[in-house]
Amino acid sequence: MAVIGFIGLGHMGGPMSANLVKAGHTVRGYDLVPAALSAVADSGVTTVDSIAEAVSGVEAVITMLPSGKHLLDAYDEVLPNAESGALLIDCSTVDVADARAAHERAQEAGFGSIDAPVSGGTAGAEAGTLTFMVGGAEDDFHRAESVLEPMARKVIHCGGPGNGQVTKMCNNLILGASMVAVSEAFVLGERLGLSHQALYDVASISTGQCWALTTNCPVPDLVETSRANHDYEPGFAAALMLKDLNLAVSAAEQSGTDTAIGRLATDLYRRFNEEGGGGQDFGAIIKSIRERSGS
Repeated sequence: MAVIGFIGLGHMGGPMSANLVKAGHTVRGYDLVPAALSAVADSGVTTVDSIAEAVSGVEAVITMLPSGKHLLDAYDEVLPNAESGALLIDCSTVDVADARAAHERAQEAGFGSIDAPVSGGTAGAEAGTLTFMVGGAEDDFHRAESVLEPMARKVIHCGGPGNGQVTKMCNNLILGASMVAVSEAFVLGERLGLSHQALYDVASISTGQCWALTTNCPVPDLVETSRANHDYEPGFAAALMLKDLNLAVSAAEQSGTDTAIGRLATDLYRRFNEEGGGGQDFGAIIKSIRERSGS
């Protein structure tokens, strides 16, 4: 079992670190927010007062932070204080350029590193069923597998440095656009007299089938796992969907990729966040569509 430093113990990092402890690892956790430290103390995570203390002498360092700036700022303290040979595992969702900059800095300092953003939301973090999309060298990927497995349903190597982030943003571009399309279809059906159940029964076994419909349906009482059944309490908040879509659109612009649907989905989620929906599940965008349709 490994000694692991874990930086960022929020809604995702907290339960992820707890699952590492359950698997027998020793985890030293750090977060700027005292409440986050208190929340993990009962799970067996050893809470510490600084990044330097969290990473000193550990075999692996996991970061789960809000942005690329937070990640690179954390590396200012991680790199001079971590043990030589430690593996750096970043599970944040950040810009590809920032992810690759973090890899470069780690390599220059003599550390192995991977970017390993996740899919699965807070429910997956709690259940240990996240999907990790890993970018980095093959050897570093294999070193990381035993650390990631207690938190994961799947750990997938997606290629070289930064490719975990590329995979995450492409996946969430699909997810955001499909949730908008599913929501629009339900609202259209409502306004034309079609029952939710009838539309679901057909689309869920036909060409309209997708995760946004069959796992996180934006209409309540059709799918057991949907956050719509819980007044859109977030499994994956609309604010985070907007963040990921912004990253995808930015990468598309930088690479000269035409992503018209991605830009439109981003604009719709931006509007929904401006309307106050950022703290709700991303499926709650159906409410914005209803309101603008006069429903």
